[in-house]
Amino acid sequence: MDTAITSKVLVLDKDADCYGTIKAFCERNNLVGLKVQEEHVMSVLRSNVDLGGIMLSESCAGLGEAGRGLARRIHEVRPELPIFLRRRREAAADDEISPRERMLFDAVYRIDEIDSLGAAVAASIFSQHYPNALVRGIAEISRMVLEKQFPGMNVDMERPYLVRDRIIFGEVFTLIPLESNWCRGYMMLQAEQRALQALVPNESEDFRDLNNTLGEITNLIWGWFKNRFINQTQLVQQLSQVPIIINHPHRYISFGSEDAQLCFKYVLADKDGGVPVVLQQRFIFNLSWSPEDFTENQASVEDLFESGELELF
Repeated sequence: MDTAITSKVLVLDKDADCYGTIKAFCERNNLVGLKVQEEHVMSVLRSNVDLGGIMLSESCAGLGEAGRGLARRIHEVRPELPIFLRRRREAAADDEISPRERMLFDAVYRIDEIDSLGAAVAASIFSQHYPNALVRGIAEISRMVLEKQFPGMNVDMERPYLVRDRIIFGEVFTLIPLESNWCRGYMMLQAEQRALQALVPNESEDFRDLNNTLGEITNLIWGWFKNRFINQTQLVQQLSQVPIIINHPHRYISFGSEDAQLCFKYVLADKDGGVPVVLQQRFIFNLSWSPEDFTENQASVEDLFESGELELF
C-alpha cells in the first residue's frame, strides 16, 4: 500500500517550454500537477477538485489590470489556496511587482531557479507532518470497514493527499470528533447522494436511510481508529472549541484553521460492473496536533497472558 502523501496543484502557464521543468519539479516534491486552460480556470476552482495550491505564470496572472486580473480573481474565489507565481523570462531583475500585488502570492520564482520554490511548497502545503503509521493505519481501517460493509464491491484507494481548499464534496457528509493526547479535531466522510443510493439499492429512497448508511460507516471507522490510536488511560484536557462555518450555496466548510487537511479517496466498484462510487474522507486536526506524541496502541505482555493468548512454556 503506497501511503506517500501527495498534493494536487493547478498549473496555469502559457509557455509550453516550461511544462517539462514544472512537471519534474512536481514529481520531486510530491505534487500532482493538473494543467488547465485560462478560460476554464474559474469553473475548475468552483468544482470538486481537491487542491493544495496553484502554479501561475506571470503571462496569465493579469498583473496591473486595475486589480481585476486573474491572480486577483483566483485569490478572491479561493483565498485559502497558496499561489506560486512564475516570472516571465524577459522580466528584468529589478522589475519589481507592486507590494499590493505581491501579497497575492506565497512565493515568486523563475523557471531556471524553480528548485528555490521547494521551501515555499513545504511551508505552504506540507506544513504538517503525518506519521507513516497513522496514514497506513487509517487506510487499512477504512478499507477493511468498507469491504465488510459492502462485500459485493471492490474497494480501491488513491494515494493519500493534502488539500488546502475548503470545498465540500457531494451533498451528504458526516463529522465525528477525534480527541486524544496527540490530536484534537474531526474526521469527515463525504459522498454524493446518488452514489449512496447506488451503495444501498435495496433500501428505500428516504434520504434518512442514506444518511444512516454513511453514519454507520463513520462510526465503525471511528471505533477502530480509537482502539488503534487513542490511549484510553491518558485523560484529554478539554480545551476551547472554534466555530465550524458552513456556507451551503458555495459548498464551503471552514474549521477555523489554515492547515492543510489529510485526505483519502475510496472508489467502490461493483464486482459485476456498474458506475463506481466515490467516498472522500478528511482528517482535520484543527484544535490540537502533536505528532511527536503519536503512538499505536499495543497489547502488553500482561494483557496477552490474562486473555490466554500467551502461556508460559
